[in-house]
Amino acid sequence: MAGSDEPRQIPLDLSHRPGHSRDELVVSDANRQAVALIDGWPDWPATVVVLAGPAGSGKSHLASIWAASANAVFVDPAAIEDWLEGAPLTHPVVIDDADVDLDEHGLFHLINAARAAGTHMLLTSRRFPSAWGVRLPDLASRLKAAATVEILEPDDHLLAAVVTKLFADRQVEVEPHVVQFLVRRIERSLSTAIDVVDRLDRMALEQKSRITRALAAQAINAMDRGQAELDL
Repeated sequence: MAGSDEPRQIPLDLSHRPGHSRDELVVSDANRQAVALIDGWPDWPATVVVLAGPAGSGKSHLASIWAASANAVFVDPAAIEDWLEGAPLTHPVVIDDADVDLDEHGLFHLINAARAAGTHMLLTSRRFPSAWGVRLPDLASRLKAAATVEILEPDDHLLAAVVTKLFADRQVEVEPHVVQFLVRRIERSLSTAIDVVDRLDRMALEQKSRITRALAAQAINAMDRGQAELDL
């Protein structure tokens, strides 16, 4: 005889990816200065601008907004020299995570090419350029001349607005007290906000439940257990 338990609903993977348009950007004191700089292009104070901030602080979102408005191209920081050989510089350039596997000689030549072409470069990184450990003196000199803007960890206002918007994008209504519960307990990053909203949406569909404070606590506990297992 078949069991009487009702089978769980398996949610479809609809790939709810966060948007990277200007309209979808949430502005707070944590990123206001960086947003003003992006919106102020092309009246930039230097050829090279660096957005520095922790992981998940929205640097890539801002870089995507600028790339769309400036018709800029993204270049791999580890293969700049190769890219320069195959493509003359005709557009502004974005280098995301510029402090990871950096091609120092390539970046030096690219900055020179941007200056000669009268165009701009936007670099994102977790650290200020002075902490990149650059060994090439000429590149270190170029980076000292860059305009660097810091993006701070998301504050409560920004995280709450992002979480609310992520749920709204999925057409899910969540009570403000649940949003505040999440904001007080998750890691202070936009990437974690995206992860917890995704997990909660799936859990609510599986359990055919509203997103409550109790469900939010389950999701956070599950995420904490998963992180603890990774740390072992």
